[in-house]
Amino acid sequence: MSASSAFSDEKGGSSSVGEPEYGHDPASGGIFSSDYKRHDDLKEMLDSNKDSLKLEAMKRIVAMIARGKNTSDLFPAVVKNVACKNIEVKKLVYVYLVRYAEEQQDLALLSISTFQRGLKDPNQLIRASALRVLSSIRVTIIVPIMMLAIKEAASDMSPYVRKTAAHAIPKLYSLDPEQKDQLIEVIEKLLADKTTLVAGSVVMAFEEVCPERIDLIHKNYRKLCNLLIDVEEWGQVVIINMLTRYARTQFLNPNLNESLLEEGGENTFYGSDADEDDGEDDEEDKEKKDEAAALTKRKPYVMDPDHRLLLRNTKPLLQSRNAAVVMAVAQLYFHLAPKAEVGVIAKALVRLLRSHSEVQYVVLQNVATMTIKRRGMFEPYLKSFYIRSTDPTQIKVLKLEVLTNLANETNISTILREFQTYIKSMDKDFVAATIQAIGRCATHIGEVRDTCLNGLVQLLSNRDELVVAESVVVIKKLLQMQPEKHSDIIKHMAKLTDNIQVPMARASILWLIGEYCEHVPKIAPDVLRKMAKSFTNEEDIVKLQIINLAAKLYLTNSKQTKLLTQYVLNLAKYDQNYDIRDRARFIRQLIVPTDKCGALSKYAKKLILALKPAPILESPFKDRDHFQLGSLSHLLNTKAGGYQELPEWPEDAPDPSVRNVEVKESVPEWTKCSSREKRKEKKVEKPFYSDSEGESGPTESADSESDSASSSASASASEQSASGLESEESEERSDSEEEDEEEAKKRKTKKKESVKPVKQSESEQSSEEEVRKRKVSKPPPRNVSESESEEDSPSDSSQSESEDSESEAEVKKKRKITPPKAPTKPVKKEGKKEKKEMSLLDFDDFEPTPSPQVTPVGAFLSNSLVTDLEGLSLTDTVLSPATISPSSALKSYVLLHRISGEGLWVEYCFSRQPFLPDPHMVAVQIQFTNSAATEAKNLHLEEAKLQSGMRVKEFPEIEVLPPGESATVVMGIDFCDSTQAANLQLCTHTRKFFVSIQPPVGELMIPSFMTENEFKKEQGQLMGMNEITEKVKLAEKCQNEHAIVQRVTAAANLSRVPCGSDKECRFAGRTVTSGSLVLVTVATKEDGPSQLTVNCEKMVIGTMLVKDILLALTQ
Repeated sequence: MSASSAFSDEKGGSSSVGEPEYGHDPASGGIFSSDYKRHDDLKEMLDSNKDSLKLEAMKRIVAMIARGKNTSDLFPAVVKNVACKNIEVKKLVYVYLVRYAEEQQDLALLSISTFQRGLKDPNQLIRASALRVLSSIRVTIIVPIMMLAIKEAASDMSPYVRKTAAHAIPKLYSLDPEQKDQLIEVIEKLLADKTTLVAGSVVMAFEEVCPERIDLIHKNYRKLCNLLIDVEEWGQVVIINMLTRYARTQFLNPNLNESLLEEGGENTFYGSDADEDDGEDDEEDKEKKDEAAALTKRKPYVMDPDHRLLLRNTKPLLQSRNAAVVMAVAQLYFHLAPKAEVGVIAKALVRLLRSHSEVQYVVLQNVATMTIKRRGMFEPYLKSFYIRSTDPTQIKVLKLEVLTNLANETNISTILREFQTYIKSMDKDFVAATIQAIGRCATHIGEVRDTCLNGLVQLLSNRDELVVAESVVVIKKLLQMQPEKHSDIIKHMAKLTDNIQVPMARASILWLIGEYCEHVPKIAPDVLRKMAKSFTNEEDIVKLQIINLAAKLYLTNSKQTKLLTQYVLNLAKYDQNYDIRDRARFIRQLIVPTDKCGALSKYAKKLILALKPAPILESPFKDRDHFQLGSLSHLLNTKAGGYQELPEWPEDAPDPSVRNVEVKESVPEWTKCSSREKRKEKKVEKPFYSDSEGESGPTESADSESDSASSSASASASEQSASGLESEESEERSDSEEEDEEEAKKRKTKKKESVKPVKQSESEQSSEEEVRKRKVSKPPPRNVSESESEEDSPSDSSQSESEDSESEAEVKKKRKITPPKAPTKPVKKEGKKEKKEMSLLDFDDFEPTPSPQVTPVGAFLSNSLVTDLEGLSLTDTVLSPATISPSSALKSYVLLHRISGEGLWVEYCFSRQPFLPDPHMVAVQIQFTNSAATEAKNLHLEEAKLQSGMRVKEFPEIEVLPPGESATVVMGIDFCDSTQAANLQLCTHTRKFFVSIQPPVGELMIPSFMTENEFKKEQGQLMGMNEITEKVKLAEKCQNEHAIVQRVTAAANLSRVPCGSDKECRFAGRTVTSGSLVLVTVATKEDGPSQLTVNCEKMVIGTMLVKDILLALTQ
């Protein structure tokens, strides 16, 4: 009976068997039962159909977990609810699973498909929790699934999910270290994340997985420094510690100059002494001074701006409320900052001494280490280290250590008065530590040595034996420094042997008397006599010192002590301790000469009475600074597992450009630009001055083709489309070029203000007439954006033509700039129908008559003309918005804001047109607007760091964008069927901006036209894992077929597939890069929710597409 009652008490103390006892408060611990049925009620609640009961049951279970109760037997009942639709229940289920997934791995594996579905949940908390549970299942068989989940989560839109992915990386690495390379790729991607929520977690993952890969930090160093102030507190600690190690490898020692100056100062000092001693060495001393001065001049230290950035951005964190953050910044300053700046951390660390005793203990450990090398910075705060009676012993000892380290000639009297008070404490360990501290102060400061000795001697009359014993030990160490002056103290201590019983103190007194027996020749033999009487009752440490005393007295005063020595050695010969027996045999053979060992006994006096160096009383924290401050290894004074050594300062400064991508790439890129400009100028000069080239159209076309290969991506597409019409165009070009040459010669002499285009038509009208006609002529009906841009375009051209162009070079430049105005429009509208292109060819430049009428030939002429003109540089007036298809229905994204872009506003959208130079690229339309007061020049893009497999085809460089003007261009990007952002550099003539273009999943597709039968056949092949079905409740504005088609095609670039049923809408497309098929079906139902089905060869794209279409249909 007693056993069963004890069992019930252990389980919770329930008196009634089988009846569970409930508590109203889940945290009260009243949720338990005394037998195996104790959780039946919770299982029933979890099996019910009511979410409220499930929620209540889960709250109780989580409360039990919080109180340390074992609820693992509920795992099957809980895991069934992982698919519950109630968000609150699902969150608590995931909390439970994270706790028990590692213990119940088999049951957790059964629900792994549910966790995978959870990874695609619209709620970011559910996605994060699902990943957390998945990474908690420690089974190697699911490593590939975990890896895929982490990679997907790393690209998630929610920073919270990306943070969870960073947390999962170390778990996967510990489970399977072979995944390191793939995990490093994910870490590299997450390190580039700009959100503060992710920064701390990914740096922690970096420290766990690949701390040696410093190269991953280079490009993110400045970003981490700038984000540091906004990262959560524990993330700040991790980042600061990592940046401390990074800085020690990448920057020079800021205190290097001070050491050089100190060396130079020492040389000068000794040199001046030499001058006083010997006047003939003046010249040599001057040379030494000059060498010292040259040494300091030869190695001037200039702090790296990135080093200064780190110090500047961490300094505000000294005011953090988190003690760990303050400690991390303090160790960073101690290890990295110049000596003159380290003092700022003292006040912050003293502030932490008001915290809990645990915090005080860690802070004082680090302060004790700092005060050894940087004593001065804590001297103003001396009173902050005074000891309170309420301090725990370990805190008192550490404060004593700090006070001892801070002691100097000016404050020693104050500190010794404090120590006198501490000796009266009731804490004996603290009193012993205080006496040791007094001894250390006496050792380091010679002026107070006698005072300290007298004070310690007074303590010898203390009633407390421990105080006396510690005083004896310390006095013994102090007397070794000047024994001849203190023979009275030795005599006084000899008298204490009758009273002191502490073994260490008795042993110290005997050692002192034996070592300095010549100073007390009368007392020493009497002490040996007393010790011989009590030899058998002494402790081992005292017995050894009695043997040593007997040996020393035998060698110095054998007449009085010979018999005593033999008596002691005979007692030791039969002692129980073998150390004492061995010592006795050794001493007897050494000091008592015999026939066998006579040679050795000659040197007995030198061996036993050899002069012993005085002990150096050092701080136990003296050599701890080789551990990184604030680390566990420093606290324990031994290398802990996972500790990474603090690197030594480099002798030569590493290349700072690795952190500055702009600096690294600016020189080659600008030289490339300048050479490109020169090349273009040469190309322009040829048709003016070379008759042969002017007459041979195909040759010029070939030249322009070769030039455009390096400068123009969009124009090279029109080369292919217009190759069949080159001969026809070349004749017109040659005629117009001959006329241009004649007119150019006339303009040289007359210096007319107006300038005609290079590729002008046969009409010889003046530029003013052309401008007037362009203003009057109205093109056929078109969208608003086209008409507005065409009205802007002639005005732009008229302004550029009316500008002063007196010099010949300016004439060439004007001729070079103006012609591409019309032909660039077909370049950008290649994917549009030809009829829409015709409307852009109503200018005089290409038709002999100014009629704006559209002819079918115009489209082909425009393409071929672009082929001819693609090698020429284009100005902002050329790239008007009218060149692109109407963007009113396309969503625009900000690429560069005018504030960060210094007046340059850049937007982009996905034009959904085929990118002819490379059909595997997505066409991206970019619009530049210069809202600054100055011109923007040399606008172009450079690849910063693209993901593996990504490719970019840049747009032609925009040479000049005047204030208030806009320009639109098209570029191509191969996203590799991924929504990962393409990271680029937008360059002007003065600055470089880091920008990124991230595509929605719907823009990674191109329409695919197919019949209904083909659709059904392809859909039948993409079943199972490749099919995703979701129920959707259509929005009120999305109830008819037209609205559904409009919403779906807006979300994704798909084409409509014919369907016999009016209840279904079908769409088809293919991914741009791989051509993977994407099929979408929306089936509407009158009585219930509609159904959305996506069939896709690529599961990831299918999953993301479902989310986007669901969002479009429900809003």
